Amino acid sequence: MKNLANCSPREFLKQSVLIRHAVEKWLTVTDIANIRKRIPNVPDTATPEERKTAYSEQAKKNAVAILDAIMEDHPDETVSLLALCCFIDPNDVDKYPISEYMGAVSEMIENENVLRFFTSLLKLGRMLGLTVQV
Repeated sequence: MKNLANCSPREFLKQSVLIRHAVEKWLTVTDIANIRKRIPNVPDTATPEERKTAYSEQAKKNAVAILDAIMEDHPDETVSLLALCCFIDPNDVDKYPISEYMGAVSEMIENENVLRFFTSLLKLGRMLGLTVQV
C-alpha cells in the first residue's frame, strides 16, 4: 500500500499538505492537547514518591482518554487521517482491510526520514510562533 514512507517526493509534499489540514481538524475535535495537559491533584504534603506515582497514574489515564477520543468518540476523523497517510480518499477507506493500514502505519513509524520530517515541521511551526499542540 502506498504511504508517506514509499511515495515519490512530489506525492509526499502534496499529500503532506492534505494531511496537515486533516491533522489540525483532528487535533481540535479529539481535544488531545487538553487531555495531555490534565494533571493530578496532589496535596502539598505529598512525598516525592507520591507525586511521581500520582503523575504516572495520570499519564496512564490521559493515554486511555486519548485512545477513547480517537477510537471511540471520533473514529471517522481518525480513519480519514489514516486513509490520507495511505493516499486513499477518506470516502474509500473501507475498501481496504485494516491489516493493510496497520502495515502502512508500521512502515511510516519505522521510517526515520518520515518521522524526522514531521518533527522538523513541528519545530519550525513553533519557531514561527504558530500554535502547534500535539
